[in-house]
Amino acid sequence: MAFISVQNLKKVYSSGRSAFEALKGLDFDIHKGEILSILGPSGCGKSTLLNCLSGIDDPTEGKVLIDGVDLHALADDKKTLFRAEKMGFVFQFYNLIPVLSAVENVEMPVFALSPGEKKARTQALDVLKRLGMEDRCSYFPSQLSGGERQRVSIARALVHRPQIIWADEPTGALDTQTGEMIMDLLLDLNRSDGLTFVIVTHDERIARYSDRILRMDSGTILGIEQNARARQGELP
Repeated sequence: MAFISVQNLKKVYSSGRSAFEALKGLDFDIHKGEILSILGPSGCGKSTLLNCLSGIDDPTEGKVLIDGVDLHALADDKKTLFRAEKMGFVFQFYNLIPVLSAVENVEMPVFALSPGEKKARTQALDVLKRLGMEDRCSYFPSQLSGGERQRVSIARALVHRPQIIWADEPTGALDTQTGEMIMDLLLDLNRSDGLTFVIVTHDERIARYSDRILRMDSGTILGIEQNARARQGELP
């Protein structure tokens, strides 16, 4: 059984008498421990797909099964808990809270699951150290570079030990060199921890870090291709 199974996924946005079909009946699987990139031009539906996969948005029709659980059939409170336990999120513009320090931003998911200041702080410090950010723990987002902010965002995604990381254009706000550094970090985390990564991108260079590339356009899947180069250490 696939770790994540997407079945006839549709998303329709309606306004008055008009309707726009953003996702047109998608079917595919995601394997446990892989990096899958969703690649396509702006407006093709890839962010809508990510939102439906992760439970941020509800599909109009179809199913998303995660480890056998029908995500969108869960009651709201159970869906919230399921997402909090199983998932981490990395965004293009970091989504850090500006009035909180790096370590305070990172420890928030732990508080959401099991309130306890000491436990949350310990886990947050541990993951920041792992990502080479131990000397930036007390810094506020405005005091950090773009690459450092994204490392904090990744630490926040990892701190509660999820199984899946959803990443929406994680290098889109970064220069090429910093973006490659962030992707090297994600690849290392995938290899060392066996985390499943699903990455939305419009950049072919970023997609080359993946095990497979799902190509989209106009709400449909053009194809899914294997990409062995990331595993062989032959990245461009």
